Parts: sequence; C-alpha cells; structure tokens
Amino acid sequence: MENPEPLTTPTATTPTATTPTATLPDGPGPQALLESLLFVASGPVSAARLAAALELTPAAVESLLLALEDDYAGRGLRLQRSGGLVQLTTAAGAGPAIERFLGLEATTRLSQAALEVLAIVAYLQPATRPQIDQLRGVNSDGALRSLLSKGLIEEVGRLEKPGRPILYGTTPDFLQAFGLDSVAGMPHLEEEE
Repeated sequence: MENPEPLTTPTATTPTATTPTATLPDGPGPQALLESLLFVASGPVSAARLAAALELTPAAVESLLLALEDDYAGRGLRLQRSGGLVQLTTAAGAGPAIERFLGLEATTRLSQAALEVLAIVAYLQPATRPQIDQLRGVNSDGALRSLLSKGLIEEVGRLEKPGRPILYGTTPDFLQAFGLDSVAGMPHLEEEE
C-alpha cells in the first residue's frame, strides 16, 4: 500500500506563513483587500498603516489608492485625503439621499457667523482667534465653540508668541461635510485689487 502524500506539504499554489496577505492566490486581490481595509477603518488611516496590514510598500499602496480613485469616478464612493491620511466616504452628490435615508434632514445648519469663521479657518489654517477676530471685526468665541463641538475644526497647536494663542485647522469631518476630497479641492479665492 502506498503512503499518501501528507496534506500539510506546501506546494506552489498553497500559501505559507510567509506569503503576503495581499497576494494570496485564491483570495481577493490587493486592490480589493485595500478597499476592505478602508471600509472597516473607523476613520482616516495612513498609507503606511495600510501597507503594514497588506504587507506591501507604501508606494504600492499609494498606487492602489490611485487606482481605487479612478474606479470610484462616477460612483457613490470617494477616497478623501487629509494630512497624509485617507478615508473611504460617500460621494458629495449622494448627501441629500443619505440624509433622507438616515432621517437627518432636520439637522441644524451653521449660523452665518459660524460659516464666516469656518471659511477663515479653512483658507488660513492654521489660524488663531485674534486673526479670525481681526478679519471679521467682531469676537468669534461663540462661533469657534460651535465649530469645535460639531467637529468641523480642531486645535492643531499653539503659536510661539506671547500668550501662545491656539491654532485652529479643519478636520476630516469638515471635508466630508462639504464633499471635499482634500482642502486643495476648495474654490480658489480671488485676489482683491
């Protein structure tokens, strides 16, 4: 009687412990795995963290991210980039339907003062409260508190000047709320003559 071949012997098509997860022969490809990771991520994630999870180089992950961006063109999903981080989000045009589906139509809108402060922070970031107050000509404490509580801006540091004023910048939630992939996607300001 012949001895059967052991079932645990690795062959050319059987993955071993050293086979990168992004190249398993019978599983999803690297782009599909990357998409899965972005889907389950609780927030924005770095390309380096994605690369470590996929056992790929950050450059390879960046190439896969660009391919995903192309795939999502004209579809309901987008990749949102902010400060070296990337996140899977819904397309901006889907916002009204998503709000209706989730019952969010009655959410509060931003006041005129909050919109002014948000625009100043978005274009100047990082910006201090004195800079914002000077541009608006009025005190902006209430609007800043409102924007901080809504998660549209955050403290990003302190200015190295007397009093060490707080520096404010926008958050990934700001990008998502306004349907932007990055702050580079904001409309350009026209110079006054």
